[in-house]
Amino acid sequence: MNQKLKSEAFTIYLILASMFIAALVASNLIFQKFFYWNPFGWFRFELSVGILPYPITFLITDIISEIYGRKKANQVVIAGIFASFFSMLIVLIANYTPAIDNSPINNQIFTKVFGLSPIAVLASMLAYLFAQFIDIRLFHFWKRKTKGEHLWLRNNFSTFASQLIDTVTVVGLLCIFKVLPWNIFGTLVLSGFLFKIIIALLDTPILYFIVYLFKKRFHLAKGEEISFFK
Repeated sequence: MNQKLKSEAFTIYLILASMFIAALVASNLIFQKFFYWNPFGWFRFELSVGILPYPITFLITDIISEIYGRKKANQVVIAGIFASFFSMLIVLIANYTPAIDNSPINNQIFTKVFGLSPIAVLASMLAYLFAQFIDIRLFHFWKRKTKGEHLWLRNNFSTFASQLIDTVTVVGLLCIFKVLPWNIFGTLVLSGFLFKIIIALLDTPILYFIVYLFKKRFHLAKGEEISFFK
């Protein structure tokens, strides 16, 4: 691979990593707003808006795992942890900074919107650690087992398992910390997990298309990764 392609591959990796971190941080900041979704008419999904950007993180780690390898995917996950805790430090400082009298957002409103963010981040990060590392590990397990074949299998099987762990862990911790009441635990877990499964199935063609573009652009054989980053 020539230097121009190496530089291009590294730039794309940075863009993917930045999108991953932005989606992760945003999901932690907006989690307190809930909505419902009833696309099939027989099941009403009750979801936090924080779930909307979160599946993007799993799609991105699958792309990075497939193209750049397990080590680079794990590095992005770790970077996301630092970014999340750093963003919460900024929120904490902002929350304890008193608002002036004519501030459009007063202390009470700011605390109501962002005051629970540190607890949400703690719950989210614990779930995130379990889920992302399991997702990456299972992805590469199936990649080895199938010798680089059946991208759909490793994409979906790894995501299904990791998303179940993530959903149960984060909702459970938010109930333990009394951010959410226990009586909605089952509803939120079922809604969140089913929603994530649907998104995982829908993003499979997107993953195939992106991987195809990468392999064509960087002349990668079946199962081959961009190894100069390792």
